[in-house]
Amino acid sequence: MGRAADMIGVTPAFLRSLGTAGLIEPERSLGGHRRYSRHQLQLAVRVRQLLDEGMLLSAACRIVTLEDRLTAAHRRIVELGGTLTAEDDADLPTPTRPDIATTHYYGSPRGDRSPSAP
Repeated sequence: MGRAADMIGVTPAFLRSLGTAGLIEPERSLGGHRRYSRHQLQLAVRVRQLLDEGMLLSAACRIVTLEDRLTAAHRRIVELGGTLTAEDDADLPTPTRPDIATTHYYGSPRGDRSPSAP
């Protein structure tokens, strides 16, 4: 565990916390030592990045789980002969519509009528 933590620049306690959070479940050697796969270490690195950006551990673990599932789904689509477009790329941020970022204020219940209108 210490060697795995050193490889990705985290503490052993951080890796244990990911196990407690349910993100990664390392295999155990006959001597009981935790053995992490490369994939598990990649997930741990991604969680660390999200934590450094200010995310909570639970949120970072959820994001990483969803990203991992999406990547697996994309892989499966391709295995089954499907195709993915550039819009399907999980590594590209989804653009938001401009009107989402615009603040809308609710008008009066009378609509666009002037105050003197009947």
